[in-house]
Amino acid sequence: LAREIACYICQGWGPQRHANGEQTVRAIQTLPALTGHFGRPGTNNGNWPYGTPYGVPLLPVGKNPITTSIPCYLWTDAIQHPEKMTATTMGVKGADRLKTGIKLFFNQAGNTLLNQHGETSRTRQILADESLCETIIVIENHMTPSAMYADLLLPETSYLEAEDLVDSSYAAGSHNYMIAIQKTVKPMWEVRSTYDICADIAGHLGLREQYTEGRTQAQWAEMHYQQIREKRPYLPEWSVAKEMGVIDQRIATEQQSLAFADFRADAEANPLSTPSGKIEIYSQALADLAQAWTLPEGERIPALPEFCPAKESHLNKALTAKYPLQLSGFHTKGHTHSTYSNVLMLHEAVPDEVWINPIDASARQLKSGDRVHVFNDRGVVELPCKVTQRILPGVAAMPQGAWTQLDGNGVDVGGCINTLTSHHPSPLAKGNPQHTNLVEIKRA
Repeated sequence: LAREIACYICQGWGPQRHANGEQTVRAIQTLPALTGHFGRPGTNNGNWPYGTPYGVPLLPVGKNPITTSIPCYLWTDAIQHPEKMTATTMGVKGADRLKTGIKLFFNQAGNTLLNQHGETSRTRQILADESLCETIIVIENHMTPSAMYADLLLPETSYLEAEDLVDSSYAAGSHNYMIAIQKTVKPMWEVRSTYDICADIAGHLGLREQYTEGRTQAQWAEMHYQQIREKRPYLPEWSVAKEMGVIDQRIATEQQSLAFADFRADAEANPLSTPSGKIEIYSQALADLAQAWTLPEGERIPALPEFCPAKESHLNKALTAKYPLQLSGFHTKGHTHSTYSNVLMLHEAVPDEVWINPIDASARQLKSGDRVHVFNDRGVVELPCKVTQRILPGVAAMPQGAWTQLDGNGVDVGGCINTLTSHHPSPLAKGNPQHTNLVEIKRA
């Protein structure tokens, strides 16, 4: 059927999160071109099919005079050794090198400061050294492992304590919607919204009016709704809409969106934005980049999508003799990333467990429910095991998002997979390789 009719080839965001994950992404994107499954109904270009936004406006953002940027995954390097961060070694953009390291850090609504970043033991050491990042400000409504490292911890409202508008999810496909967030709980004690916190900071800098434009968060939500209503006059008045919850939902468009359809119909009249105007599998830009960049020993940026062996794989016989299981992470139903991972009732419903094949479990005399240690040179995690045929022999899997918690022996009894993951970035994107890990498992 795929050959005769159509083959829809797309990918999620798991393949890229490996050492050399860029090559897997490029290979998947190459398949539609090689097989001719693009530009026609029922086909795709190999990318993630994003949702269509409803069109809720964003708050205005001023112009940042600083144009230098770093890969997100390397923020700890920008704290620990900024002098090593250059355009040709660590993907610095907008400058040849960093002029200074990160000395002040804002972390809002996120647990990446520690829990969700690779190799937590390394991150702990960096954050604990106050000669490096001197001030850490965290805005949160949960006492997460990241919040524990705050010099200033500012309590933030939850979504139940403020009025706002929510746009369609990036993953909603053609399901278009807008939701009014209703203030159903009065904020207690010193809890405040991020908007109000930032407005006060702007006030101390003499910029309150410039930041708020004289509006509260609720007034911004109302103004944005009126802007949407001008384009969608069928919507009700704000006084009605804000009490509705889901204000509107519909199919985004009846029009088909086909990647490269114009190019397929007439390649000469509708060239692509590549140097040749055609689909290019060989990338001269990457070939040039590979020559210009200084890569760690053993790493490559090939011009063609290739299988590039990772250090932590079954092909590394010396390392697999010590750590024979390939460990990957996955999204559990028990919590969203690390949000609500501290809710015990959710753990009763969906416990965090390491999955292991019966062949590997038998070799280690393990059965489902046994508490085990999953370990490598970076750390030790303790959690129950789940023996299942749903995972291959030689492979193990742990849910990501569990909150790290070390016992007196340094064992992570919270079950955080990032106690075991590597910080070493991927060669091209300098992105996270957190699904590429070798481990061993034994009874705790």
